[in-house]
Amino acid sequence: MIRSVVRGIGASLPRRIMKNADFEGMVETSDEWIAQRTGIRQRHIAADDETTASLGEAAARAALANAGLTPADIDLIVLATSTPNNTFPATSVEIQNRLGMRHGFAFDMQAVCSGFVYAVTTADLYIRGGLAKRVLVIGSETFSRILDWSDRSTCVLFGDGAGAIVLEAAEGAGSITDRGVIAASLRSDGEHKDKLFVDGGPSTTGTIGHLRMEGREVFKHAVGMITDVIEAVFSQAGVTAQDIDWFVPHQANKRIIDASAKKLGIADEKVVVTVNLHGNTSAASVPLALSAAVADGRIKRGDLVLLEAMGGGFTWGAVLVRW
Repeated sequence: MIRSVVRGIGASLPRRIMKNADFEGMVETSDEWIAQRTGIRQRHIAADDETTASLGEAAARAALANAGLTPADIDLIVLATSTPNNTFPATSVEIQNRLGMRHGFAFDMQAVCSGFVYAVTTADLYIRGGLAKRVLVIGSETFSRILDWSDRSTCVLFGDGAGAIVLEAAEGAGSITDRGVIAASLRSDGEHKDKLFVDGGPSTTGTIGHLRMEGREVFKHAVGMITDVIEAVFSQAGVTAQDIDWFVPHQANKRIIDASAKKLGIADEKVVVTVNLHGNTSAASVPLALSAAVADGRIKRGDLVLLEAMGGGFTWGAVLVRW
């Protein structure tokens, strides 16, 4: 059977680093308050000349270089983002142009923080369906553009950045030992829209709007929903938590990450955590964490890696990958 194998990975972060202490003159908060409740120590904030497209392009080029490929080798770009450069066209098309691609096709995917997991699953289907041989999957966000900087409950949580992988079609035996995407499970439930949303849009207010969140409600639902899709993935693949080499969750909150790993029975030393360095970068958080763990040698070829995310909507999902 055809498997979607990770051929390369890359990341890109804005130049400016904003530490927790930098908020102390803006809103009523402190480094200790933020770190204790979220695990975040700093985040990257995009400058005026840094956009979702430019960050996505840089991450894509890094992934291509890591794979030993060029834009000419790519058939499809799938960009996960909630902060596009324009209402339309899709920011993925702008990245395609920046890369000098005059072939193939590109589209954006909007599932908020679950976007990268959704995008990997979608790219896998295109590859297994024979419509693409190599796909650039990118998660890129500039959430700083939609934050209310007077709301201390949200402005301290988010950051900007991008991560990307190159998926390539390869033959597999159809077993758990195959490299590539092994299993996936996606879910959504629009009943929870008002718990995490942006209060603007072209069809409603004609404005960009600002991010709004009921933090306690999101936390309350997160662990149970995450567990649901992960158990579905385990069932599809015929594995257990003990078989996982690395757990790469959405980097939203250290407390949610710890609670999820504990409920699933995944040992702390198998959990990749970068929320302290990047904050919540929405659809970019999983590929940024992946890139960090690959770069420092933790994730190696042959490792069984579990990806997971939950975002506004609510949307949530999990993907199991043999690296």
